[in-house]
Amino acid sequence: MGATQAELIEVALKHSNAEASFDMAGTLGTLQANPVYELFPVALKFEGMDMARRYYEHYFAEVAPRIVSFRLIGRWINEQGLNEEYSIVHKADGEEPRAYRIIGILTFGENLLSGERIYADEKLLKIMFAPIWDELKPTAP
Repeated sequence: MGATQAELIEVALKHSNAEASFDMAGTLGTLQANPVYELFPVALKFEGMDMARRYYEHYFAEVAPRIVSFRLIGRWINEQGLNEEYSIVHKADGEEPRAYRIIGILTFGENLLSGERIYADEKLLKIMFAPIWDELKPTAP
């Protein structure tokens, strides 16, 4: 039997908190065995725990330390997942800090998160997913 919506919301909040504290084990521990991450508006995706691990290794080592500030704008929940909108300021190497908006939808699986849909500026997506960018596949229409 699958988790209740309340339990899945708790998993999603654990995921968000683990990401915010650079906790690799905690972040990956909230994902089902074959998570799917979809990126928009570029309409690309990746699947699998190995790709998720590679993404988070890069994110925690290279991207998160360059986030100058972030603020949760809002959070919405429905039967499909937990949606969070953030305002962040990121400083890429050799550039001035730049403000971005990100919408991340943590999608519910049976007992854990089935993955995430991330809506962000293409430049930021390329920074976030740099080591696996060339391995991303098109999303289904």
